[in-house]
Amino acid sequence: MFLASLLGVLAAMFLVWFISIVMMVGVVASLGSAKSAYVLKDNTVLQLDLEGSISDRESNSFLVGLFSGMSEKSYGLEELLKAINTAKENDKVLGIYIRTGDISAGYAVLEPVRKALIDFKESGKFIVAYGDYYTQSAYFVTSVADKVIMNPKGMMMLHGMSSTIPFLKGTFDKLGIKYEVFKVGTYKSAVEPYIETKMSDANREQVTSYVNSIWSHLLAGIAESRHLTVDNLNRMADEYMDCSDPEKSVEYGLVDLLMFGQDVKETIKQLAGVDEKVEIKYATVDNINAAPSSKKMKINKDKIAVLYAEGQIYSGEVKNIERMGENVITDKEYVKEIGKLKDDKNVKAVVFRINSPGGSVFASEQIWYAVTELKKEKPVIVSMGDYAASGGYYIACAADMIVAEPTTLTGSIGGFTLIADAVDLHNKIGLTFDGVKTNKYSDLDVSTLIGKVKPFSNEERSILQAYTNRFVDVFYTRCAEGRSKTKEEIAAIAQGRVWTGSQALENGLVDKIGSLDDALKIAAEYAKLTEYDLKSYPEKKDPFTQLMEEMMGGGVKASLVRSFLGDDVYRQYLLVKGKTKPMDFMQAIISYE
Repeated sequence: MFLASLLGVLAAMFLVWFISIVMMVGVVASLGSAKSAYVLKDNTVLQLDLEGSISDRESNSFLVGLFSGMSEKSYGLEELLKAINTAKENDKVLGIYIRTGDISAGYAVLEPVRKALIDFKESGKFIVAYGDYYTQSAYFVTSVADKVIMNPKGMMMLHGMSSTIPFLKGTFDKLGIKYEVFKVGTYKSAVEPYIETKMSDANREQVTSYVNSIWSHLLAGIAESRHLTVDNLNRMADEYMDCSDPEKSVEYGLVDLLMFGQDVKETIKQLAGVDEKVEIKYATVDNINAAPSSKKMKINKDKIAVLYAEGQIYSGEVKNIERMGENVITDKEYVKEIGKLKDDKNVKAVVFRINSPGGSVFASEQIWYAVTELKKEKPVIVSMGDYAASGGYYIACAADMIVAEPTTLTGSIGGFTLIADAVDLHNKIGLTFDGVKTNKYSDLDVSTLIGKVKPFSNEERSILQAYTNRFVDVFYTRCAEGRSKTKEEIAAIAQGRVWTGSQALENGLVDKIGSLDDALKIAAEYAKLTEYDLKSYPEKKDPFTQLMEEMMGGGVKASLVRSFLGDDVYRQYLLVKGKTKPMDFMQAIISYE
């Protein structure tokens, strides 16, 4: 009876598991098929819900959304731009209705969206924006609208920009932990929270510089769209508009109308010039992108590849259980992808889209070499997103041309080795170590998570500083070769300093200010192409394949852990993990919280 009952329980569990899998596959399949079944009708308006996260490419992790409880929409920049362009070209679309909320995206990602909306208006079609509140980033985009409408009790968030860094040294002192740092670069500030209690003068200088550069660009865009002056906008920010009466936003010219959301659609009908009885249909980004093109498509043999590289840089392989839905760049994956593009005779040029704060020096070197080999066969143009700094610049510097957004954070050419010294902590808790070694430095272990078990000697410090110097010298050499400068010229603008794209144009670290679309046009010119197709890499997996890989690779467990820990703690885990691989304790990364 016991064995029969056990067998019954096991059979029931298997049946439940099987049914669950079938249901999940059905859901995924329906999601995939839904995107190919939309027909655009007359009197359609594109409803653009600008909230949630926007990254270069839409995340297709099914399990992260399922288990993390994340309800926010995740957009890919390419999907947004495609929808806006389709809405511009299709006569059935009357205009765009933007609803705003919290946007998780950098200004270098929002800049192309703003430009696409400005281009959309050249068609003569309208744009209406509505928000219960406007964040600064959302307003930067929506200020281009013909009508900016806000809830009568809403909030206009205009207060300026700041950068606040948490310093951990005092906490570590109480625990008995200190950090040994070996770095090259006066401005290499990623290590400061571990060894200082406040910003260094050099770091304060660079952060002040790039924060003001970004803020000035944001204000210039808003001022142009709303016919205001930068000085007036700064005065408004000094008043802290967040807590001002909504009527003041109208008085100052930031908002055109105060209105409840349910009444906005009547205003849209008026702008569209349609009769009140006409029903306007609202289509989402996914709807618009799923609609058949009104233009006859010609298939071209020649292609320009867009290789997307987003996230922190790691060596080797980062499995699903470690990624937890986060985009990462690994040398193993990207060397392989770059090799395939090099050998593909139909690919005539490559646009390398980088959105990375850096990471492993070892992995950055492997990707750099793959790019140099690719460049021997076909043009390589780099397009920078929010970040292409430190290791992110390392993998970019060999390109034929580098294009950045004005607010891109780049540079940070330098590196560091950061090693925990937990000797005092070990003493406090009574933890002791003993052992044997065959050679003088056999116990010089820099990758252990529990920190050093004995203080470094001066000789050991010299070894690690020399190691750091050597890797950074290689970094300088790569940049000098790629930018046709001397190492001395690179050193003068390096020192770990972070620059915005506008500043990097002035000092020669980038060649042009522009978007991904601009980089594609440059790539076509280099390849002497007038007609070509675009193809994105790494190729997106279909929902079913993605689901199976996540489930087999520990994705369920990973997603549950990420849901429990939260995104912030998870990212700190990834940062620590990246420094514990034997070849990765040397890092080229910026502090970008």
